Amino acid sequence: MSKTALVAGVTGQDGAYLSKYLLTKGYHVVGTSRDSQNCDLSKLDLLGIKTDVQMVSLALNDFRSVLKVLSGIEPQEVYNLAGQTSVGLSFEQPVECMESIAGGTLNFLEVMRYLNLPSKLFSAGSTEIYGDLGKKIATEETAFNPQSPYAVAKSTAYWQVANYRRAYNLYCCTGILGNHESPLRGKQFVTQKIIQCAKEIEQGLRKELRLGNLDIWRDWGWAPDYVEAMHLMLQNKNPKDYLIATGKTHSLLEFVELSFKKVNLNHHDYIVSDESFFRPSDLRYSAIDPSLIRKELGWQTKINLSQIVERMFDDQKY
Repeated sequence: MSKTALVAGVTGQDGAYLSKYLLTKGYHVVGTSRDSQNCDLSKLDLLGIKTDVQMVSLALNDFRSVLKVLSGIEPQEVYNLAGQTSVGLSFEQPVECMESIAGGTLNFLEVMRYLNLPSKLFSAGSTEIYGDLGKKIATEETAFNPQSPYAVAKSTAYWQVANYRRAYNLYCCTGILGNHESPLRGKQFVTQKIIQCAKEIEQGLRKELRLGNLDIWRDWGWAPDYVEAMHLMLQNKNPKDYLIATGKTHSLLEFVELSFKKVNLNHHDYIVSDESFFRPSDLRYSAIDPSLIRKELGWQTKINLSQIVERMFDDQKY
């Protein structure tokens, strides 16, 4: 019999790619949304799997809702990719951020413990938890220094998972994810904004691209690679937390340069610095060492930043 996987956050970039990947592995995939009858399934549709994923309604901040779904489905694997995904938005909605990320994670853990389910839980973490380390490279042993409500919520969820694993022997782990992109990335994210604006400027539909701080450095990867790491972590004999990243750090300015190079334009002629996009606090430099997952699970990314920009620009989803 095929395994059943529950994917919370199935309508997002990662949820859609993960569902596609699990279906190729023969899984029965159940996706969740707060209202399964009126949710946006466009990303699943773009990947050609809209009718292959069973949708159910689940509110992560409602314990009874989580209890009802997990007890009814009894999945072998649970992937919690839901909750607020924007660092910038978390400054405007810090309570919702904490409830959706930390509260939702806690509800999954507590229901699994209460029902004594043999399910395995993957929790989506973020390298934002490390804060600004200067030029120091983060590993799984690096101390947390969150600098946004989003990072605080992800830090809280991480320690919830770690404590339930130790205290109750649950199979649960956190994948600490670096930034990862694809054509399915939402338009509110800066990388997609840059790609789309470059296209529109080249077509004469726009005259400028307004951005905040260009002197930020991130480890950007390819989302379809990252969901493979999520699945791989739950096939591990024992649950363990891993960093999921490329190990290469690039500036946002470089991302802009690569994007405008695709349309043969000089980005200096079109970029406008807009202070309204600056955050109350922001981590400037993020460097990640993913060698542990490469050594122990054999995973590593296959796509570099230049290829990511090219695939996003050409709407190449795989």
